[in-house]
Amino acid sequence: MPREYQTTKGNISTVLEGFRLNEKEQGFEIYVEKCWNYPALCELYEMAAEKIRSNHIPAIVHVEDCTQQLGHSTSGSHERYKSPERLAWEREYDCNKVMARWIVDAGLATVTEVEELEKKATVYVKECRDRAWRAYNDPIKLQKEALVGIYAQILSEDPTNEHIHSLQKEIGSLMNPHYSELVKNGRQLLFQLKKRTGTGAKALEAWLDKARNIAHKRYHSHLYSSSKYAALNVPVIPPTYSESSPIKNGFEVLNYFFDLALEKHQELFAFGEDVGKIGGVNQGFMGMQDKYGETRVFDTGIREWTIMGQAIGMAMRGLRPIAEIQYLDYLIYGLAPLSDDLATLRYRSNGMQQAPAIIRTRGHRLEGIWHSGSPIGMIINSLRGMYVLTPRNFVQAAGMYNTMLHSDDPALIIECLNGYRLKEKMPDNIGEYTVPLGVPEVMSTGTDVTLVTYGSNIRIALEGMKLLEPTGISVELIDVQTLLPFDLEHIIVESLKKTNRIVFMDEDLPGGATGFMMREVLEVQGGYRHLDSPPVTLTAKAHRPPYGSDGDYFSKPSPEDVYETIFKLMDEAEPGRF
Repeated sequence: MPREYQTTKGNISTVLEGFRLNEKEQGFEIYVEKCWNYPALCELYEMAAEKIRSNHIPAIVHVEDCTQQLGHSTSGSHERYKSPERLAWEREYDCNKVMARWIVDAGLATVTEVEELEKKATVYVKECRDRAWRAYNDPIKLQKEALVGIYAQILSEDPTNEHIHSLQKEIGSLMNPHYSELVKNGRQLLFQLKKRTGTGAKALEAWLDKARNIAHKRYHSHLYSSSKYAALNVPVIPPTYSESSPIKNGFEVLNYFFDLALEKHQELFAFGEDVGKIGGVNQGFMGMQDKYGETRVFDTGIREWTIMGQAIGMAMRGLRPIAEIQYLDYLIYGLAPLSDDLATLRYRSNGMQQAPAIIRTRGHRLEGIWHSGSPIGMIINSLRGMYVLTPRNFVQAAGMYNTMLHSDDPALIIECLNGYRLKEKMPDNIGEYTVPLGVPEVMSTGTDVTLVTYGSNIRIALEGMKLLEPTGISVELIDVQTLLPFDLEHIIVESLKKTNRIVFMDEDLPGGATGFMMREVLEVQGGYRHLDSPPVTLTAKAHRPPYGSDGDYFSKPSPEDVYETIFKLMDEAEPGRF
């Protein structure tokens, strides 16, 4: 892409000139150098790095006149959009040619020696290429030989099957197959064998089992931590209470916990919009900057993307950041680095890298189109590789933060936006207790219907259940607590076995997180076997809530919606009982 299309004024350092470091040491250094000027680049990088280390002032190095030897893909060759003059210049200023000229001009080698070095490098690169190809292809050859042998066994037992002969011929035609092509063929062969139990069929099943194990190890492992510090391995310490346990506002519970955590974990940092000086819009970090300093609890600009970038970088270097997105709606502006970088880091590095960042935000119910969203379906489908925790109150939230601070997994914790000034009893062992991930809590036992929800919806559900009490309908309310991971102990399906009816409720759009929960319970946990009535979802409307209390009431589930939904379900199941 021509830089005139990519950058204002066609020059990034010119555009950034207003950010250049001034006499008050505000801004950052800007350096410009040519890509082909190797000695100058070496001197510049050395000087810039030393300055950054001593002054802690960032720098931008703008490297110009870069050449491009190849296109970004076989279908995107740069020769298609560059002029003949530009291509001729790039051939002349090819980095290898310029480097060779500099070596000769600097007296480091003669022309003959450089040419000989180039020949040796060409031979060496080809040897590396061939070695890499053998390392990749030789194991596949062995797998192909094994599959060919299995065909021989099977055809000795069933020599006239035309379909098997056709599949065997297909294998023979593959000169350098991908491993997946062999597995695809083997699976189709198994389809032809159906319920046969001969030695060939057993050998094929064993070969395919091995292929699945190989695929799992190569392609499906390390999405989450499997170390001894994994979040799922953090010891469960329940909260303890006494007669003297204080009653606090929700934000005070969290504030007390963050104070203890900052004192205990010197590597812990907290930052985000308004987090520092005023302690957050809901006062979770009130007084923490004064106590622990601006370097540990600090404010950022309104730039969610870079807040997430800071969190990822700090976590990769061994620090423990709690990075705040002020409202759940604004997570969209920081979703790309979370989805592309943080959630995939351990997976794409084969478990070699980790960034246990904690992303803090608040959401669910409030009033206003940009402060009341609950795009949970989008989040859980974008952030596999992170845990998504949805505490119903701030005692639970403090326990979840503590669990994550003792783990090496990253997580998103979504606090209840409308719960900061609700009263809660603070545990005596705050700062010590933990909340296990993937373990729902049964809030109220019942026998007629199971109601599954999380977060602020728990309070709505409880109010709706109170309205249902005169009808005699018995509701079992379950707080999911964490969406990723989801109900690892299959607590919900055990409830469904008892009630045989289920309602999934949340504030996401129709088909969002309720669809996710339904699949987990009915398909993954096999809950469909225990249904006596169709499963039901209770969600927000298919739009963001309009401004004001009326917009909130008519757009998101209310206690009356809970009543009507459950009463309708039970009345259809048992007409006349209610």
